[in-house]
Amino acid sequence: MPETKFRSFRVEAVVLRHNDYGEADRLLTLYTRQLGKTRVLAKGARKIASRKAGHIEPFTQVKLQLARGRDMLLVTQADTVDAYLPLREDLILTSQASYVLELLDRFTYVDDTENPSTFRLLTDTLARLASNDDPWLVIRYYEMRLLDHLGFRPQLIQCVNCGREIKAEDQFFSFRAGGVICPRCGQGLPQLKPITVETLKYLRHFQRSSYRDASRARPNSEVQNEAESLMQGYFTYLLERELNTPGFLKKIKE
Repeated sequence: MPETKFRSFRVEAVVLRHNDYGEADRLLTLYTRQLGKTRVLAKGARKIASRKAGHIEPFTQVKLQLARGRDMLLVTQADTVDAYLPLREDLILTSQASYVLELLDRFTYVDDTENPSTFRLLTDTLARLASNDDPWLVIRYYEMRLLDHLGFRPQLIQCVNCGREIKAEDQFFSFRAGGVICPRCGQGLPQLKPITVETLKYLRHFQRSSYRDASRARPNSEVQNEAESLMQGYFTYLLERELNTPGFLKKIKE
């Protein structure tokens, strides 16, 4: 983590989003290796002659020199590490990358907390999408690992109601309890979502495996749809609102 008592310091970051600010400036929301999520101001970034503009687009990995201004951090220098160009050349890939950023953005706060493992997960995920890895697998793995990093790891081994180890059979999933509920406990309980043994098997595999091992998974389309639907329901419950990008991605795929 940089010594924040210094007036100027360097960070590694991914640009999550930006907004126009004033007449010519741009306010950036970043996820950094050193500071976690933070916001900085890129002065003059919207001017045609700006040298920063090309380096601070969403889902660009950058190295930034930051200086302490009166009210916020200021970008004094920006250098691209990886622009993940394939993600900008295909609308579906652009939308999938946007989902990756939105999920992290929604779950995190600006708090100056160093979290290099989450930063690495983010950059690895963008690189995998840009490298033509299976997007469904890349995103499901990202979702499961992100939940681990942020303290929302779902319980997929034991019934969250009775504590018994679950058997190889179809189960229920409780968004409220944050995990699987066995058939015996699930009878009559409200607001449970069915989950097949096959889908549960893959989610458990992603939760405990390296990406290299997880990438060998070959679930059928029914399992893919069920897993995606379950994860979206869980995120909607945790965030108390729906994410924007899944709906847009569904429309362009249709």
